[in-house]
Amino acid sequence: MAAGAWPLRLSARPMTGSTDRRWRVAAGLAAVAALAVFLGGACFALLTQADAAPDLFALASDRYLRGVVLFTLEQAALSTLLAVAGALPLAVALHRARFPGRGLVLRLFLLPQALPVLVGALAIIAVWGRNGVVSDLVATLGFDRLNVYGLSGILIAHTFFNLPLAARLMVAALDGVPAESWKLAGQLSLTPLTTFRILEWPAIRTALPGATSLIFMLCVTSFTLVLTLGGGPGATTLEVAIYQALRYDFDPGLAVFLALIQIVLTGLAVAITLRLGRTTAGGFTLGRRARRYDPHQGFVRALDLAVLTVGIAFVLSPFIATIVAGLRSDLIALLADPNVQRAAMTSGVVAIAAATLAVLLAAPLLLARQALERSSSSRGRAAWRGLFELSGSLVLVVPPIVIGAGWFLLLRQVTDVFAAAPFVVVATNAVMAMPFIVRILAPALATSAQRHDRLAESLGLFGLARLRHVEWPALKAPLALSFAFALALSLGDLGAMALFGSQDFITLPYLLLQRMGSYRTADAAGLALLLGVLCLALMALAERGFRGEEGR
Repeated sequence: MAAGAWPLRLSARPMTGSTDRRWRVAAGLAAVAALAVFLGGACFALLTQADAAPDLFALASDRYLRGVVLFTLEQAALSTLLAVAGALPLAVALHRARFPGRGLVLRLFLLPQALPVLVGALAIIAVWGRNGVVSDLVATLGFDRLNVYGLSGILIAHTFFNLPLAARLMVAALDGVPAESWKLAGQLSLTPLTTFRILEWPAIRTALPGATSLIFMLCVTSFTLVLTLGGGPGATTLEVAIYQALRYDFDPGLAVFLALIQIVLTGLAVAITLRLGRTTAGGFTLGRRARRYDPHQGFVRALDLAVLTVGIAFVLSPFIATIVAGLRSDLIALLADPNVQRAAMTSGVVAIAAATLAVLLAAPLLLARQALERSSSSRGRAAWRGLFELSGSLVLVVPPIVIGAGWFLLLRQVTDVFAAAPFVVVATNAVMAMPFIVRILAPALATSAQRHDRLAESLGLFGLARLRHVEWPALKAPLALSFAFALALSLGDLGAMALFGSQDFITLPYLLLQRMGSYRTADAAGLALLLGVLCLALMALAERGFRGEEGR
């Protein structure tokens, strides 16, 4: 039968389960093909477009390059250790404490994920820098002021972004403890230490491998923070070195070598993440609170209050610093600046296009995987399910700066690189958001399938009817959250823009970086406030809608 007759056939006869499955798998394969072309094109360019093959032996024995690789691993390992170690007591206190604002604190801990990294870096400088509040306090006590440029600043910034994520993952694991266990612990009047040993630690331990590997991977691929707070010879990661090799030294051979090392490192990190922990969705959703019956008073209550105060202050202070510094700038003049207006318009268009593309690529992957899940199990179909599952996270193996480097090298052979920049940036930002979208949508889709699969099949609901009556009600709120998350990520991204940005193609983060580079700190603070408020407002709106749907 000709392919063009299929729509007529759909309207003429009810769709069967097998036809529905084939359509979903076909849509998923189309998404996989699009990702393969985009990511594979970047990798192909890295392998073939260098003007001359790099001297691998000379590069491998280069002291500077060895230092870059070791620093990349060192800062990622230390950042992960600080984030996880700090999140453990915070998660226990947050789950154990009873206070009216607990939900608000959990939402606060979601915000660093939506805050543009460059804005976060500026806020860290404002709080922890030589003229920051913490330095003032340290100087008052008679010690030297803090220096946030270098490893110390990178560690503080990574901890700010990742500690809340780790805490949310651990709280989600504690929420998964059966209600009967908490009730029994209360009836037996278990001490806090015994409750931690019997209930809390076993639950948190299940989340630790996934949280640790995820955060390590995020820190290994960190670019904007290291570019802002590091970047010197002693504080450069692989991603920053790739950027410097292309943008400043224009050494494609070195960039290719560094990119290949980066792919190997991130590939290992992703493999460990998939091996150790798949339940990382709790860090991007709101979770459900478990009711506890153990006593919460005396020393334990005071300890929880102290831990929560320090934790909330650590996470909240950069937001307050951003607001205070931004309000000191001339916001009216900034809003009237044609360059700011043009950058804001470009950012908006790029972000909407990237978020739309990300959702359009991620949803078919999940629907295809779910369709194969419903069919009979076999080794071949398990492999296809694995393909659809992994495709959404491929960008974790090939980071945005590596994708940008590949397309930068490829496009310069055939056209004006900067003329094609908007398309590459949109596609890169879309792919960058996909791992988060997959983690938000997948649990909702799995829950919907578990609840409604048999009923839908017994009613003969397939194709568009199933999408409308089964998947759409379950996915529309997570889709809104996913879209807003992708929108916020794209609005605040600097990775691909650092390579492709120019005077003709400029976004708000790129303009912010330019103002920082020209020491216009007041303008930079104002732009950071505008960008941060825009991203957080988007997240708040989506989160509100998501919360409303969950409460129904």
